[in-house]
Amino acid sequence: MASRSGEVVRNKQVIFRDYVSGSPEETDMEVRESVLELRVPEGSNGVLVRNLYLSCDPYMRIRMRKLDVPSYRESFHPGSPIIGYGVARVLESGHPNFKKGDLIWGITGWEECSLITAPETCFKIEHTDVPLSYYTGLLGMPGMTAYVGFFKVCSPKKGETVFISAASGAVGQLVGQFAKLMGCYVVGSAGSKEKVDLLKNKFGFDDAFNYKEELDLDATLKRLYVKDEKLHGRIAACGMISQYNLEQPEGVCNLMNLILKQVRMEGFVVSDYYHLYPKFLETVLPQIKEGKIVYVEDIAKGLENSPAALVGLFSGHNVGKQVIMVSRE
Repeated sequence: MASRSGEVVRNKQVIFRDYVSGSPEETDMEVRESVLELRVPEGSNGVLVRNLYLSCDPYMRIRMRKLDVPSYRESFHPGSPIIGYGVARVLESGHPNFKKGDLIWGITGWEECSLITAPETCFKIEHTDVPLSYYTGLLGMPGMTAYVGFFKVCSPKKGETVFISAASGAVGQLVGQFAKLMGCYVVGSAGSKEKVDLLKNKFGFDDAFNYKEELDLDATLKRLYVKDEKLHGRIAACGMISQYNLEQPEGVCNLMNLILKQVRMEGFVVSDYYHLYPKFLETVLPQIKEGKIVYVEDIAKGLENSPAALVGLFSGHNVGKQVIMVSRE
């Protein structure tokens, strides 16, 4: 829809109500309308945008609790809109890197229009011959997470065995395809038969299993040639969705194996690697266009459906990358 600078419009928002303990519920968020003047404040380097697609990501659960210690992300603020990654069209700009009409992806609000006060965290979208929603996933933060975790943290070699948990999600489905393109043997775990079939038949995994149906995970991993006597394994940890809703995180009971097998485990935060984004695009865009990488999205339409979509992440409701479509323009 067209709009004029300075016009006052209704702005539907998803408001975070209060800090959460345990599993999040839809009632922890509220969809309501406010009013917004379509203008960047004078002297500001902010960017006013109309949001097109929003990203539902498991890490957002961390931001729903009140953090008592410094974190790489601050808590959501009760009474304010949820904040997350999204794709948007620039309406007005006070920043030299962006102009009216540009498409961008980065951190924005869960609302129809947002004033982004830190636009230096956003990326201008130069390639529009792929679905714009991909910039919430495959070509956005999850894609970069898969790329960094696999190629930079794990330093893979052809012929190695790769195991991926939450393998049908936004990150896992890409790691598996990167690994197959390198000539690795790839096994993934997921939480339903539908997702296991997706891993094997859509994404080309060598094998996969439903972790909810396996009584002995050690035996399962041995059967699938994942757990053996190989030394110098590497573990890249980018998230732990199983722990986000727990008040008391679970412990690890077999750390001695890190020593005996000479295994390296490394956690990472993808935003530390955003300087590699141009290189990432050079690698991934041709593979998408040549059909070597495929991507599955689960798109919910309308801001009013975003609380259910976000909560659904923690019960495995989504199949593939969960996206909210706010506007088709």
